[in-house]
Amino acid sequence: MEESTNFIHAFIEEDIAPGGRFAGQQVHTRFPPEPNGYLHIGHCKALCIDFGTAEKFGGLCNLRMDDTNPAKEDTEYVEAIQEDIHWLGFDWGDRFFYGSDYFEQDYAYAVELIEKGLAYVCELTAEEFVRCRGDLTHPAVSPYRDRPIAESLDLFARMRAGEFPDGKYTLRAKIDLASGNFNLRDPVIYRIRHVEHHRQGTAWCIYPMYDFAHPIQDALEGITHSLCTLEFEEHRPLYDWVVNNVSVPCKPRQIEFARLGINYTVMSKRKLRELVNRGLVSGWDDPRMPTLCGLRRRGYTPASIRNFCERIGVAKVNSTIEFGFLEHCLREDLNRHANRAMAVLHPIRLTMTNYPEGKSEEFDVENNPEDPAAGTRKVRFSRTVYIEADDFLETPVPKFKRLYPDGPECRLKGAYLIRCTGCVRDADGNVTEVLATYDPESAGGNPADGRKVKGATIHWVDVETAVDAEIRLYDNLFADEAPDAADKNYMDCLNPNSLTVCTGCKLERALAGAAAPDTFQFLRLGYFCVDNRDSTPDHLVFNRSVALKDSFVKK
Repeated sequence: MEESTNFIHAFIEEDIAPGGRFAGQQVHTRFPPEPNGYLHIGHCKALCIDFGTAEKFGGLCNLRMDDTNPAKEDTEYVEAIQEDIHWLGFDWGDRFFYGSDYFEQDYAYAVELIEKGLAYVCELTAEEFVRCRGDLTHPAVSPYRDRPIAESLDLFARMRAGEFPDGKYTLRAKIDLASGNFNLRDPVIYRIRHVEHHRQGTAWCIYPMYDFAHPIQDALEGITHSLCTLEFEEHRPLYDWVVNNVSVPCKPRQIEFARLGINYTVMSKRKLRELVNRGLVSGWDDPRMPTLCGLRRRGYTPASIRNFCERIGVAKVNSTIEFGFLEHCLREDLNRHANRAMAVLHPIRLTMTNYPEGKSEEFDVENNPEDPAAGTRKVRFSRTVYIEADDFLETPVPKFKRLYPDGPECRLKGAYLIRCTGCVRDADGNVTEVLATYDPESAGGNPADGRKVKGATIHWVDVETAVDAEIRLYDNLFADEAPDAADKNYMDCLNPNSLTVCTGCKLERALAGAAAPDTFQFLRLGYFCVDNRDSTPDHLVFNRSVALKDSFVKK
């Protein structure tokens, strides 16, 4: 086993050592997402910790759907969560559960607490509950705290039978109304909700609260370490109280870690759902979304995301990570594995006037200089090619080293040296074609006499074999670095330029059969992947995953 790299591992090593809390036991964790939305990059950190910790210690990790809130949950989200976790490379084997699988046991343990005098049925309304909660100098109060055990048992059974409307009664744990931790001031552990459950249907009209159900579920599954984010730290005394006061088979240990924050991003499923419902994005898998399905559609790889989560580490203090670092991790991975290709987003024709008409030839080009095993491909060249419109200026600006009349020699990538001689305009004065001459002795893009080429290297696509495509360029969904700040309305922070759609783009013919999840480095432009929703053989659509320039490394 590798040496521990974070405080969670250190705690676990203490627990499983001789004499420790779980000496001789197999480490057992769980990942408990609520199926009320799609997983996002923040969840990814948690699941990497849960599954990764189990892997490190040769243990097990369960996948459990936290479906104790019937109002927002759906099987669509359950299936999406499973797909995302498998895509990242984790597996739960036969240990897939639902929190609702334990409703009967939850109910039995609630009855046990009532019988022990540790829970009671309360009639305070939600408004009265807030008023009676007290403050730091005044304890909470409940006129129903001393309700007889028999009466609470009877009312709780009738609550289950559906005799009462929503909000009429709650079941509260009897702990400490004067506690400085408000989570222990006789918290509600059951409420009435006449809502159909996505799996249980109408079998239940009372549902356990998360703080009551979760420790029971962990204990029933034999979880040793319940790893969760820092906001649950103040809930840990309640977690321990539950497992210590009901007859569950084991007593897991809860350990908290800092959640993941990324700038220019929101991590609330409620807010992400609102973006989807209002049509401000194309869906949960919109490539601008921080969801795993959105990142996958944009071209992020499992390796890049797991590497990102590993490198940011596990901390005890919340912090915000730069989005540029996530891009850096993707760029590193794609640089090693993505084949190169040429594409022109804003095409204009370039004609070599001294190249023989009707002639064409092919050049061998490396698919990936970082990976010799990737081999080479044939790139076709003829008299007229497409180049980027901004690679030509009739009147150049200072330090412009690309094409302009009587300007320096430039390289057509992997083909020939050329020198611009002029251009052709239409009746409206718009440039429609760039003219140049080529050096026949410079095949492969290098001068035969070894002279220095002062101009830039330009990518191009052969006109006769070019493939049409739509290319989508993405920027941050939010223009504000902290759209989730308490003093801001995140809707006001949306970036109006987060998506640019380029149509009529030209690709080299090697990309004609590209299909998702194929990813390429388009020379000089960035890394692009085939869109897994909209692209078809007759209408290729590519998404830019990340630009070539790595601003994070530069900083």
